[in-house]
Amino acid sequence: MATFNVSKINLPFMKYRMAAIAISAALMLSSLALLAVKGLNYSVDFTGGVSVQIEFDNPVDVADIRNTLSESGQGQATIQAYDDKNVLVRYQDSDDALRRQIVASLEEEHGKLTVRQVDDVGPVVGGELRKQAFIAVLVSIAAILIYMAVRFQFRFGVVAVLALVHDAVIMLGAYSLTGREISTSFIAAVLTVIGYSLNDSIVVLDRVRENWPQLRSVGILDLINTSVNQTLSRTINTSLTTLLPVLAMFFFGGEVISNLAFAFLVGIGVGTYSSIYVASSLLAEWFLRKPLKQ
Repeated sequence: MATFNVSKINLPFMKYRMAAIAISAALMLSSLALLAVKGLNYSVDFTGGVSVQIEFDNPVDVADIRNTLSESGQGQATIQAYDDKNVLVRYQDSDDALRRQIVASLEEEHGKLTVRQVDDVGPVVGGELRKQAFIAVLVSIAAILIYMAVRFQFRFGVVAVLALVHDAVIMLGAYSLTGREISTSFIAAVLTVIGYSLNDSIVVLDRVRENWPQLRSVGILDLINTSVNQTLSRTINTSLTTLLPVLAMFFFGGEVISNLAFAFLVGIGVGTYSSIYVASSLLAEWFLRKPLKQ
């Protein structure tokens, strides 16, 4: 696959750093406002719902069941197949009329069936698990700061973490705006995007560290601008090669896969932007206001 080479281009990224910071701040504030006013559309994994165990007389395919449920407005339902005739369907709405409608639709599309059991179920992601996840995130952030402080400088760690917060908040804002469901797969997507974005930010900051001896001769803005341009080809090529399969997942993967792919699409776009602009712009402004010794 051909790569995109910008080694001979020197774009003035730092010239527009304040505009980039203002755009990022506006996006984050808008996302926080959406989260406060509209909130998130949590799936059955978070809210609990109804579990229906069904046995079909004839073999059925999970994808076909998914299509039938989508027509009933339950495309995000969790489907677990025990064998080719027995499935467990979990969905959020506990209305009895909806359950009867779903069962009738499945029977009409896939033949005679028997409802073996109907249960009200609690959320998979409970309060204790959310607490543990929050602690894990704090520990991860602390580990990133320590690593960056030892490997680079403490400021590098701070701006890298701020870039990660920037990406995560905007991803949540995008889901709030579109009303897409938040499921356990979304958590996995966020963690993946955070790792992706952090890796890109470290590449840029590592090049800043390598160029640091030139600080006195070129100044902080030119040093960071040169570092970003030197890593630009790598950033763009990585983003493009990651974006292509994600686009295929988004358009052809079905409702559940498409919802997961949407998180990757937003994350890749925001993560690429933040690795180029957010961390580097914050580092430049921090240095200009409080310089460090070479």
